[in-house]
Amino acid sequence: MLHLDHARVEALLPWAALVDALGAMFQTGCEAPLRHAHAWAEGAERNTLLLMPAWQAGRYSGVKIVHVAPGHAPAVHAAYLLSDAATGAPLALLDGGALTDRRTAAASVLAARHLARPDSRRLLLLGSGKVAHALGSAYPSAFPIERIAIWSRDPARAARLAARLRAEGHPAEATTDPDPAGADIVSAATLSREPLLRGEAVRPGTHVDLVGAFRADMRESDAALLARATLVVDTRAGALAEAGDVVQAIAEGAFGPGHVAAEMSDLLRGGHPGRRDAAEVTVFKSVGWAGEDLAAAILAYEGARAGEGRE
Repeated sequence: MLHLDHARVEALLPWAALVDALGAMFQTGCEAPLRHAHAWAEGAERNTLLLMPAWQAGRYSGVKIVHVAPGHAPAVHAAYLLSDAATGAPLALLDGGALTDRRTAAASVLAARHLARPDSRRLLLLGSGKVAHALGSAYPSAFPIERIAIWSRDPARAARLAARLRAEGHPAEATTDPDPAGADIVSAATLSREPLLRGEAVRPGTHVDLVGAFRADMRESDAALLARATLVVDTRAGALAEAGDVVQAIAEGAFGPGHVAAEMSDLLRGGHPGRRDAAEVTVFKSVGWAGEDLAAAILAYEGARAGEGRE
């Protein structure tokens, strides 16, 4: 069985190939039940254990185990076990943190290909953790990004992330102002329980990418933003069960489940056209789909095996 550590997983998941692999998985599909979530109190915070299985009969099966501990840094730890679906034999154990960070950012870029303006140049990142770093690296691979502004509740962490992205060749700088008015794409990757983005502050033509708020009691946007936008989710089942931004807006009476215009597979299969005009406000809300992890794990595993064959 292969053991792929953090650095190896990152190297085996280049952005373009990973985005394409996720797109292919959303097109073809796989069996991926809603993730199992179990929570318990740890002091003032609530920790969560997530189990995310997925499989394609006759090919591969996999499961990701994730621990989320908001009171700690890093807040997320994960591992992924990829197996042969036919025999059950384990094939690879992958660092789940690298896998999650990169597939999450790749899913955002995949959605943005359909929902953001192709000429988007200004990116606002809300958050300063590992996923925010992945997003800051992934978006310039697909859009002509000229400025990345990074906001965090902890200004020092925003400054450190900006410095890291600059060292990697990206035009990043920290900001103390999370105002989305100057951005073409706004990407939020936080554990916020209160709205950071409000509908009246988002200008026409903006694409909003909501990555955090993976539980029903979390949210990064208010209901007004989702109500005025073309709202796309990774999967309807996951979003309507767990996406705090969507679940809370529905509970507040802002709209019903039918306001969700499409899920990712609709974009990939031609069931929804994506962005229709330059002034449209679009929102992509992800909670994470186990099929994304499976696609990423397969890409990394097959790449590692191909590398072994060349040695």
